[in-house]
Amino acid sequence: MGKLKILLGMIKFEHTIFALPFAYSGMVLGAGGLPDFATFFWVTLAMIGARSFAMALNRLQDAAIDKKNPRTDERALPAGLVTSGEALIFIAAALAAFFAAVFQLPDLCRRLWAVVLAPMAVYSLTKRFTWACHFVLGLCLGLAPMGAWVAATNTLPTTGIWMLAIGVMLWTAGFDILYSCQDYGFDTREGLHSVPVRFGIAAALQATKLLHALAVLFLGLMGFFFSLGAVFYAGLAVIACFLWYENSIVKPHDLSRMNAAFFTANGCVSILAFAAVFAAVMAGR
Repeated sequence: MGKLKILLGMIKFEHTIFALPFAYSGMVLGAGGLPDFATFFWVTLAMIGARSFAMALNRLQDAAIDKKNPRTDERALPAGLVTSGEALIFIAAALAAFFAAVFQLPDLCRRLWAVVLAPMAVYSLTKRFTWACHFVLGLCLGLAPMGAWVAATNTLPTTGIWMLAIGVMLWTAGFDILYSCQDYGFDTREGLHSVPVRFGIAAALQATKLLHALAVLFLGLMGFFFSLGAVFYAGLAVIACFLWYENSIVKPHDLSRMNAAFFTANGCVSILAFAAVFAAVMAGR
């Protein structure tokens, strides 16, 4: 149990809060309200399995890099708290949970599982050759509401779900760019790629502001296509305020409030987004 606790800490299990509410949003939109318990349970397990697989593989692929970086050298793998073999066992268990869930969900989920896992498997490698790596991570999280929609409806995503997925992708890419500013010096020395390395920290922060503004726009378009009404847009206004706050407290020469910007604000954004969608769907029934 102690080793499991270390492994869950290694993958920042609590950060599942970033993607899971958006998956629930897609599921609620697909079901037109509360889904049946089986769909809720298997979607939750699939999400936890997929994210655990992605994060553990990320940590394994980046172990050598993390060991060189003073910000990450105390993570479980570089610090020797877990072995590569133990990480592989954890990855296999996460995949088993994912597939167990997928094969309890509708047929279309079983045919599309590779679409979900492929970007998750390669995300951490992309920073070795492109500054667009942030958008690959965005794609990974953007697939959450799409997958949940498929699970709830057994149909391909509609235009409204595409708007939600694009909004999530842009929001994720924005906060990942913000977070990567911390590693600007290290990434530059090691030849790793990111928006801050390619364009500078000041430009990266401006890019985050633009991406978050576009994210609000696409979430608004999602609300339009699903006719979610005033309840949803009131929630979206609060989300916009949190994103403004997130971007306002990080400065090019002062990254000291990064944790508040990254963890607190973004956790609130994802929860509020689900709450706004759920309230709007239930109000419209």
